[in-house]
Amino acid sequence: MKPVQAVRALGALAQGTRLDVYRLLVKAGPAGLAAGRIGTALAVAPATLSFHLKELTHAGLVEARQENRFIYYSADFERMNALLLFLTQNCCEGSGSACAVPLCKPAPRRPEAAPPRRGAPRRG
Repeated sequence: MKPVQAVRALGALAQGTRLDVYRLLVKAGPAGLAAGRIGTALAVAPATLSFHLKELTHAGLVEARQENRFIYYSADFERMNALLLFLTQNCCEGSGSACAVPLCKPAPRRPEAAPPRRGAPRRG
């Protein structure tokens, strides 16, 4: 990772709501979450959430994909690991043995079930 990329990523994370969104997406794993679920989980208005997701996407930390009518967002774990490696590459003067950073290797993405439509009968 180049320094300019690290600065862009760290700048995107240097805001409370964006940090909360990113941590939620890391927790969700590769499947990610639909935008509506992110907003509900964090009590963030749709327009505000859209702005923050755009910033995280431009920083390369989040990826978006459309499935039917929903947009799902997920953390880019490869970029996250690259940022961690960039930040720690000269740790302990390059020996790295005492301060090795474990890489996050989530299980492959499983598709998430779409939320039920309004007015549709609930199962169960």
